[in-house]
Amino acid sequence: MTTMTTAPGCPSPDTRTAPATHVTPQGAAWLASASARPQRTLALWQARPASPAALPCGTAFDVVNVPLVLGRRVLDLLWTEGPGSGPVAVHRGRLLLFAAPGTAQRLPALLAWEEWGGCGAAPAPLCHGLGDAVTVPPLAAAPGTSRWLVAPDARAPWLPGPEALLWAFVRAARTPRPGPDPRTDPLTDLRVSIFPSADPDANVYDVSRRR
Repeated sequence: MTTMTTAPGCPSPDTRTAPATHVTPQGAAWLASASARPQRTLALWQARPASPAALPCGTAFDVVNVPLVLGRRVLDLLWTEGPGSGPVAVHRGRLLLFAAPGTAQRLPALLAWEEWGGCGAAPAPLCHGLGDAVTVPPLAAAPGTSRWLVAPDARAPWLPGPEALLWAFVRAARTPRPGPDPRTDPLTDLRVSIFPSADPDANVYDVSRRR
């Protein structure tokens, strides 16, 4: 077991950009690139921008799926002490962290090495990779239980890998969380609308396999 104090292999916090709140055309193109027929996916979104969609994982991105409370702490750490995050969605009481391809295969082993979940202190994340699919929120902002917290806004967004997420998960589990400082916390304005009360037992993904 190791002790990490900084997120490894990530861009400097000084170079990160503020979290995007709306999906851009470039971000939509990136999401669609995960499907077998990107142009058809984009056309469907243009026709029905308020509808969610199921996308395969493992090529453009993997997804790390965690309970909302734990996910909020991980995301806060990534933005206040780390490099920021890739796209992040909230769907039916769960938080979906979009990560670099391969993360779903590697992160569970790293968490096990760190003795994650000992004594039931923290739930293990669900990691969706090659062969899995997830439901992503609509491109158009709409009220409900499925929405973008950090929206995709680039054709090739930076995505955290397993080491960066391991750092954030370990810190979230072992460090007491102080109250947010609205002057320095970039997610303060988003918490009220993005983290409503929700059913913690709801299913949030369309997959046939869990890791």
